[in-house]
Amino acid sequence: MLDLSADKAIRTDSESSPETRMWGVRDDGPVAARPAPLVDPFGRAITYLRISVTDRCDFRCAYCMSEEMQFLPKRDLLSLEELDRLCGVFVERGVRKLRITGGEPLVRRDIMQLFRRLSRHLGSGALDELTLTTNGSQLARFAPELADLGIRRVNVSLDTLDPQKFKAITRRGDLSVVLAGIEAARNAGIKVKINAVALKGVNEHELPDMIRWAHGLDMDMTLIEVMPLGEIEGDRTDQFLPLSVAREGLAEHFTLTPLAHRTGGPARYVKVEETGGQLGFITPLTHNFCEGCNRVRLTCTGQLYLCLGQEDSADLRAPLRASSDDGPVRQAVIDAIARKPKGHDFVIERARPAASPRHMSVTGG
Repeated sequence: MLDLSADKAIRTDSESSPETRMWGVRDDGPVAARPAPLVDPFGRAITYLRISVTDRCDFRCAYCMSEEMQFLPKRDLLSLEELDRLCGVFVERGVRKLRITGGEPLVRRDIMQLFRRLSRHLGSGALDELTLTTNGSQLARFAPELADLGIRRVNVSLDTLDPQKFKAITRRGDLSVVLAGIEAARNAGIKVKINAVALKGVNEHELPDMIRWAHGLDMDMTLIEVMPLGEIEGDRTDQFLPLSVAREGLAEHFTLTPLAHRTGGPARYVKVEETGGQLGFITPLTHNFCEGCNRVRLTCTGQLYLCLGQEDSADLRAPLRASSDDGPVRQAVIDAIARKPKGHDFVIERARPAASPRHMSVTGG
């Protein structure tokens, strides 16, 4: 029986047994000093890893997935032990933030085992933050344990507060369940941020009320443009609402004061003076902010994507499974970061195929 307690530090030498290395557990010997952080060709330190633990989701959001999705065979997915091992390699190389994503990460079987293991990096001080993005459907069930493990902040994807509209967007979701999950997270002491995709003709007139609701509960909110990832039944040009247009509409309701706050990510923030809350704008199509990108994305099959909008990736599963020594994986990561592109080239036009055949659920939302 493996010892899965979170108070064991990770072993970085190559002398541990395969079983011990499976979960990164070690004895009480010294831990090797952390190497220099990863830096890409443009001088950007890579300090943020987003990990998709599954491509499966219990929703089928119309802008994200086809209604009848063909999900990956379970045999193609990395095991939780393999995900933990890969995350350990990145933490050793200076990654300070891990975000668990999907699909819907909380539908993955035994997912809390992974959170328990990764939380050891919080305890050691090697990691600043362990967090997740969720649709909220399972949050009421898991929020207390997540809080106990040191998760202090989660992002909840929520595009409307209208129950019928929510059902139509998600094709199968229940708004009351998501709202209960948000309440459970807040009651557990977890800070919630709302992510809303701006959808033309669907929720654009609802955005002011959503902002008032979120800020009234001390939750920040971020608006996101539709991203052309994966083929869906509809045409994304029918869904696409430029956030420049959305912002003009919001300016009729609120005073929006630009903030200098940066996270290394694509969002740009304003303070909504009337509510006192913070509002972010992620504009990958109308205005990308790639110059400060500090992140890479790991899929549930072990592909490392260096940019959300580019197809170049590195296979980490093969070297991971080829050896119990992490050396080949470390080298594969170093080689991949050395070719991280400067930015993406998202375009959304009628009759143009998706910018990437990958659905967002594969890469990690």
